[in-house]
Amino acid sequence: MKPSQRHLALLSRWGGLSLSAALLCACSSTPLPPTEGEPPASAVSAPSAASAAASASTAQVEAVTTAVITPQVLSTPGDADSYSARDDARALARDIAQAHELDEAWVWSALSAARYKSQAARLMMPAPRGTAKNWGVYRSRFIEPIRIRAGIAFWQQYQAELQRAQAQYGVPAEIIAGVIGVETIYGRYTGNFRVLDVLTTLSLDFPTGRSDRSPFFKKELGAFLKLCAEQQLAPDAVLGSYAGAIGWPQFMPSSIRRWGVDFDGDGQVNLQRSPVDAIGSVAHYLAEHGWRTGQPTFFDVTPPEDAAARAKLLAPDIVPSFSADEMRGLGAILPDAAMQHTGPLALVLLENGEAAPTLIAGTQNFYAITRYNQSSYYALAVIELGQAVSQAPASSSGNP
Repeated sequence: MKPSQRHLALLSRWGGLSLSAALLCACSSTPLPPTEGEPPASAVSAPSAASAAASASTAQVEAVTTAVITPQVLSTPGDADSYSARDDARALARDIAQAHELDEAWVWSALSAARYKSQAARLMMPAPRGTAKNWGVYRSRFIEPIRIRAGIAFWQQYQAELQRAQAQYGVPAEIIAGVIGVETIYGRYTGNFRVLDVLTTLSLDFPTGRSDRSPFFKKELGAFLKLCAEQQLAPDAVLGSYAGAIGWPQFMPSSIRRWGVDFDGDGQVNLQRSPVDAIGSVAHYLAEHGWRTGQPTFFDVTPPEDAAARAKLLAPDIVPSFSADEMRGLGAILPDAAMQHTGPLALVLLENGEAAPTLIAGTQNFYAITRYNQSSYYALAVIELGQAVSQAPASSSGNP
């Protein structure tokens, strides 16, 4: 059975993921299988199986266009959930047009087609107090047979492109595959919310009861409309997550424009329909956010028994802040490979409900994965899914 909207909201926040943190990353949240009634990925996007041998270009589309694209209006302006009669929506259209050098009439025609999405507003709310974090449960949502089989098929089909991205950006193929698998089960669940609706809703009607993130969403709405103008997309035809993340890797619009890569060489960055572009874009994003070629992501660790020493090591959370010698000096026990590691480490704690927590010594590369989604649970799920997919025997593939 597919999870309910409430179940999805709770699961997406396990792992210590806060909205204010996650919204600074490439994706908007930790996506899970679709909500009740969500269509299969084939109904949302049609990924291309073809890939070009041309080398990737990291250049963004910089052309400024004022071409008027008339959005397809899916409901009549004036509906109760419409933004077409709102003065604040008209003012936002003016601001976006000015900031992004877009035609104001076109921007207003797009916002007039936007509709309030109560589901998006609800899913922005924090989990109820007392919701326990549990790495074992979180892991079971991602390291499971359906996702692994889909990942093996993806790995086999796009192994050349994954290796090319690894060679170009220094990010291991299994990490790239792990990210795409955790985000969308390899393109199966890319979201069925109209991005225009959710970004407008969260820009102008961000729910009360938590810190206001409407400025962030106004920025993303502007980036989205700029992207639509550049790529000649109808703004109300683009689908994504409840927070506006788009495509196979679930990039927010500003991340697409800044870090998206035309890795299949067709002249356009298309993260909705090109898994090859998704591969290059994920690798590019991680490389630009601190990935260090050749380093491991974490080491095993036995934490110090002394409570004060343990608290000191845990204080920086996921930020690598201690040398191996410093950790050992505080009583942590590390393997020989960790003692030879020259970069900083972080003592990362993942809770397991009432059971003993899982602890690891995270490196700069573990931290780099959390720049995609600021959750240690997310990062470890990416690592373990990538390992499961890349190390599986070829005979284990098949139709999930």
